[in-house]
Amino acid sequence: MKVIYNLCRGFTLIWAVLLLSHTAGFAQDRNITGRVTSKGEASALPGVNVSIKGTTRGVVTDASGEYRIAVPANAVLVYSFIGFKAQEVTVGNQSAINVSLTEDISTLNEVVVTGYSAQSKRDITGAVAVVNTKELLAIPATDVAQQLQGRVAGVTVTNDATPGGSATVRIRGFGTIGNNDPLYIIDGVPTQNLGTINQNDIETIQVLKDASASSIYGSRAANGVVIITTKKGKAGVSQITFGAYYGSQQWAKKGEVLNSEELGR
Repeated sequence: MKVIYNLCRGFTLIWAVLLLSHTAGFAQDRNITGRVTSKGEASALPGVNVSIKGTTRGVVTDASGEYRIAVPANAVLVYSFIGFKAQEVTVGNQSAINVSLTEDISTLNEVVVTGYSAQSKRDITGAVAVVNTKELLAIPATDVAQQLQGRVAGVTVTNDATPGGSATVRIRGFGTIGNNDPLYIIDGVPTQNLGTINQNDIETIQVLKDASASSIYGSRAANGVVIITTKKGKAGVSQITFGAYYGSQQWAKKGEVLNSEELGR
């Protein structure tokens, strides 16, 4: 009985030592808090993956871009988000870590909206042109169609030169004796009029120039398709922007006309 008692006592001591060492291992973990924002705009980034390098432990930032994670000593945190460059930060003695992620421009430029989905530009076999919206705003015009003039190869834009008139856009030339206007898609909604959209609200513009667009939109795409995606709200501090331009007209040389007396003679 004495031998059995000694064995049980030995196992109890071993279990106590293992439990204390396991508890001490967790006691070394420290809580790290912080906020993840977009570099330049300083707007919060929700849904950013914050993980401990070399492990499967991690958390996701909330709607305000804030996070909280328990890390061991000498840990390295990895911040990753779609469309942004991943960033690694050594914790060290820090208890609060705020990170600003930089946009991965090379990745964003390769994504093109085609129909009801977005594809990588290298996977597209059809003729697709992407228009730089910043260059459009540099042209003073009352219509988006007028701003497309000279911006896309193979697209012809002519102005009817009437007050308040719209421009004529031809992507695939003159295919019929009737209407040869392209199909405009604004946030997934087909339309034939671009006069109702503000140029400052446009995020991206893609032009589908070949016949493959008919597989998505049918016969309406026979004259080409212009896909417009408008800007969406972003989390963070509100920003107000203002842009304006003006013009004036005057006589270069006023013609001489008859007055009423001279006209009556």
